[in-house]
Amino acid sequence: MTLLTLGAALIAVPALAAPGGHRDMGDADGNGVLTRAEAQASAGQMFAKMDANKDGKLDAADRAARHAAMQAKRFAALDANSDGSISKAEWDQHGADRQAKRAEWKEKRAAAAGEAGEGKRGMRGHHGKRGGHHGMRGDHGMMMKTDTDGDKAISQAEFETAALARFDRLDANKDGQVTAEERQAQRAAWKAKRGQRGAAPAAPATE
Repeated sequence: MTLLTLGAALIAVPALAAPGGHRDMGDADGNGVLTRAEAQASAGQMFAKMDANKDGKLDAADRAARHAAMQAKRFAALDANSDGSISKAEWDQHGADRQAKRAEWKEKRAAAAGEAGEGKRGMRGHHGKRGGHHGMRGDHGMMMKTDTDGDKAISQAEFETAALARFDRLDANKDGQVTAEERQAQRAAWKAKRGQRGAAPAAPATE
């Protein structure tokens, strides 16, 4: 399994209890509180979905199976008449559809923010690129910690253990559940940490 793919699998684990985003992910009873049992059950379900060949581990074979499935889905989307081949007309239509969607997306983005907002987003995009580089190193560290037997694959037990470890870190008061307040507090802490990392170093004092 490649670093990027293994990292993606590990990123999926903390998403169970991550602040913001899919807040009800894993919350089986929908009460806005994620219990440790719900986190473990959701991790098991996620693992089963990601384990494409059902061999009980996440490795390069699963990556190849997912890639093949994505390719088949893309081909089917292009092959409008389902005749097993893509004609020039179908290819051209696909290109036109993509251009139309892209133009629509740009119009919505422009309407949602002014020039100042666009400038800020551009800066975030720049930092995001840097964050992606550092993120790959973070994925490597996560891989080393989660792949406890060093076989370069993640078993269901390792996957669930990583999910529960993340849950325990988010469970600030150690009552066996992660509340909306705990998610918000963790999100604020993450934002503050990112802000410190992205801040420019202070200029040296001059006499």
